[in-house]
Amino acid sequence: MPDATLTPDATLMPDATPRTTQFYIDGRWVDPVSPTWLELVDPATERIAGRLALGNAADVERAVAAAQAAFAAWADTNVAERIALLRRTVQIYERRYEEFAQAISTEMGAPISFARKAQAARGPTHLNALIEVLEHFDFEPGLGSTRLRLEPIGVCGLITPWNWPINQLVVKVGPALAAGCTMVVKPSEYSATSAALFMEVLHEAGLPPGVVNLVQGDGAGVGAAIASHPHIDMVSFTGSTRAGVLVARAAADSVKRVAQELGGKSANILLDDVDLEDAVSRGVAACFTNAGQSCSVPTRMLVPRALMSSAAAIAARAAATYRVGSPADPATEIGPLVNRNQFERVQTLIRRGMEEGARLVEGGPGRPAGLRAGFFVRPTVFADVTPRMTVAREEIFGPVLSMLAYDSEAQAIQIANDTDYGLAAYVQSRDQRRARRVARALRAGMVHLNYPPADFRAPFGGYKHSGNGREWGEAGLREYLETKSMVGYGTDGD
Repeated sequence: MPDATLTPDATLMPDATPRTTQFYIDGRWVDPVSPTWLELVDPATERIAGRLALGNAADVERAVAAAQAAFAAWADTNVAERIALLRRTVQIYERRYEEFAQAISTEMGAPISFARKAQAARGPTHLNALIEVLEHFDFEPGLGSTRLRLEPIGVCGLITPWNWPINQLVVKVGPALAAGCTMVVKPSEYSATSAALFMEVLHEAGLPPGVVNLVQGDGAGVGAAIASHPHIDMVSFTGSTRAGVLVARAAADSVKRVAQELGGKSANILLDDVDLEDAVSRGVAACFTNAGQSCSVPTRMLVPRALMSSAAAIAARAAATYRVGSPADPATEIGPLVNRNQFERVQTLIRRGMEEGARLVEGGPGRPAGLRAGFFVRPTVFADVTPRMTVAREEIFGPVLSMLAYDSEAQAIQIANDTDYGLAAYVQSRDQRRARRVARALRAGMVHLNYPPADFRAPFGGYKHSGNGREWGEAGLREYLETKSMVGYGTDGD
C-alpha cells in the first residue's frame, strides 16, 4: 500500500494521533496493512485517552524485509559512524527530554517527578554508557595465531515492556545499533507513545532507512510473528516469565538466539548488625520504586526473627508516608498501576496474603482514601510471611512488601534462594566482608550490597526463571554479536 503522510485521515479515528495510528518502517511513517484498534485508557482516571493501531504478521513481514535490505550496509559501517549516530541521538533526546517524561507519565501513570528524574533519564544515561564501551571495544581480538571476529548477528526482533519503557527500548536498540544489527521493534501496547517518540529522535539523528523499524501491536498479533519469523536471527524479549516461555517456543523452529529478561522476586537480607531504621526504610523505598512495577526491586525483606516486630513497625510507618495520587502532581510518589488487569491482579494477591495468614501492618485491598477512580493501590506491607505463602513466591508487580523472619545467616540464604526466580538480591550489613560472603552464596544475576547507586555498565539479567542473557554495558553489546574464529590467521597484526 502507498506510504501515509504524518497526518492520518481525520475520519479514520477522531482521537488518534500519528504516533498511535502509523508504524515506522524503512525510514517512513506508514499505515498498517489491516489494523485492529485498542482503546488506550488513562490509568489515573480510567477514561479513554485515545486508540492505538495494532499490526499483524503482514506488518512484521514488511518490517523484516526492510531490516534485511538495510543489514549489509549498516553492518559494514565503522565504529566511528555508529558512535556518531548514538551521540546525535543523545543530543536530540536531551532536547526533547520533557516530551519523553510527559509521554511516560501519561501512558503508564508514572508520577511526573519520577518520570523526569528516573524514567526519562535512562535514555541518555544508557546511551552514554554504551558509547564509552564502544570507544574501547575490540571487535577483532587475537587469541594466539587465531583471530576472533565479533560480527553483528543479523536482523533482531526486540520486544519491550511497559514498566520501564524507554530504559528497555534503549538497552536493546542501542547495543543492536552499536553491534551493526538491524531490527524490528515491538513495544508494549501500553507504552506506544514513548516508543514512537524515540523513533522520531532516531530519524532526526540520521538513522539510515530500514535499520530500525517499529511495529505496534500485541503479543499474539505481532510478538508471535517476530519470534517465529525465519529471517529474524535473534529475539530479545523483556516481560513476564509466562510470555517469555511462549517467545522461546515460537523461536525454537528457526534456531534463533533468544535473550530474555523476565520476572523476579528479589530477597533483601537484613543482617543482624544493620541500622534497622535505615535499612528497613530504604528497603521499603526500593520495593515501592515505580509503584512496585519493576522486576528487580526487593519485594521480600528477610529480617532476624528477634527484630521482626520492630522492623514491621518501621516498615508500616515508612509505607504510610507515601503520597499516592495524580501522576501530574509533582508531589506524587506513587501513581496508578498501568491498567485494570494489573490492578485486579494486585488486589487479588493482597487478599490472598490476608487469607493465608500474613500479618497486614499497612495498606490492604482497595484504593487509597479519597481516590474513587484510577488503578491506584494502597502501599501495603505484610509481616510474618512464611516462605510458602503466595505473597512470598509470586511476582506481585505492585507496591507490596513481604517481610519474612529467619533464625540464622544460613537460613536467610536458603530462604532467599528458595524461589523460581533469580534476577536480583540485596544484602545489608555494617560489615562489608560479611555482606560480600552472603552475596557470593545467593543465586541471582545481580546482588546489591548496602543499597549502592546504579551501575549502568554492570550486566543486568538473571538466573533460573528470570531469563538468560545480559543487558547494559559491554555485556549488552555482546548479546548482539556472533563469534567467528579465523584459525591460522597469524600474529602480524594486519
